[in-house]
Amino acid sequence: MLLSPAALAVLGLIVGSFLNVVVHRLPLMLERQWWGDVAAQLGDADSHRRVFQHPAPERLAQAASLLDKALEGLAALGLARPASRCPACGHRIRWHENIPVVSWLALRGKCSACGTRISMRYPMVEVGTAALFAAAAWRFGAQPATLMWCAVLAVLLALALIDWDTTVLPDNLTLPLLWAGLIAAALGWLPELSITTSVWGAVAGYLSLYLVYLFFKLVTGKEGMGFGDFKLLAALGAWLGWQAILPIVLMASVLGAAVGLVMKATGSLREGRFVPFGPFLAGGGVVVMLVGLPTVLGWIGQA
Repeated sequence: MLLSPAALAVLGLIVGSFLNVVVHRLPLMLERQWWGDVAAQLGDADSHRRVFQHPAPERLAQAASLLDKALEGLAALGLARPASRCPACGHRIRWHENIPVVSWLALRGKCSACGTRISMRYPMVEVGTAALFAAAAWRFGAQPATLMWCAVLAVLLALALIDWDTTVLPDNLTLPLLWAGLIAAALGWLPELSITTSVWGAVAGYLSLYLVYLFFKLVTGKEGMGFGDFKLLAALGAWLGWQAILPIVLMASVLGAAVGLVMKATGSLREGRFVPFGPFLAGGGVVVMLVGLPTVLGWIGQA
């Protein structure tokens, strides 16, 4: 009962609520870190001298000092602290206003203090996570390993949403996902996957997109893809094996192209006229994971 589809759906609602926090805060935490790196580089007089062969202008040190002070003045930010608040009025979200889906419905999608609209994406993420966890229970059965697959699905959903919002696939998520897949295969937790197949899956996932990236850059002089995409596909290869790489890329390419055309036709394509590839790679991985590799290979005539 504890690992039944219904029970894991409830767990998914709770995890989905946390994923909303991760998707919102993790990019901000990374951006703070990057600005800190900028300040450190601007204040590194020795590095400036080595690169530019002359002393650093005083204004760089001043800019570094201003950045440091600005960063120090920011309130602490983490995944657990501070408590969730309304971004419009600062109202602290009470526990009964933070029950997955139920609270959003009870509040009619508005802040209880100021009436500002609460995005429908929050309950959609919670319901989506619940559906994925229930699907994992159906696919893998009532066994402890199902929780492992639920964790993978949760990370993939978070990565897809973060990439869609920011066009960034954080190493904080992709690299642990990659290593976890290799470790799970090495420990025999993936009965259908040997450690050799997992390693080659990671290699094939990374190199396949990296070579496409290099070819595109040589031909056009532009970068058509980010390194986060390589790492995400490597992670999927570690969990699903090298045979899964082709169907994942095919599904991601077709769906990504279709969404891009629709967005272009409706005028909703983001500035720079591109659509992030990560969400579609994650989606392809989820399909292979939940439907099964033999079935997906059959779809493309490779069974």
